[in-house]
Amino acid sequence: MTQQSVTSTQQVATPKKGRRQQRVGRVVSNKMNKTIVVVVETLKKHRIYKRTYKQTKRFQAHDEENICQIGDLVRIEECRPLSKMKRWRLIEIIKPSSGIVPVEEVLAEADPDLSSEESESDESDEAEE
Repeated sequence: MTQQSVTSTQQVATPKKGRRQQRVGRVVSNKMNKTIVVVVETLKKHRIYKRTYKQTKRFQAHDEENICQIGDLVRIEECRPLSKMKRWRLIEIIKPSSGIVPVEEVLAEADPDLSSEESESDESDEAEE
């Protein structure tokens, strides 16, 4: 009887390590040091109307080498809390972004007034014709 109790306690004493969750998403911000913001989109079905809708969730993940760029498709994994908001860690970059930045974003970063003046001048040119 003691042998059975010993074997049962040995099985209980070794807890199984659970698998950590992994998500795939797109990087939308890398302006912080060693931190990226990843948007994960999931399709859900409404429980009453049975219509599918898109749900987006933002995760802040740890990027140790600051290698991610905006637009990269990445895999992140759950981890211990690293800061107030960071509970995820970068695992791999699945698909790097093309590196092409839209002209509107470049103009907005350079001079916000410049982009608004161009749109006003375009509208006035069309009105004169």
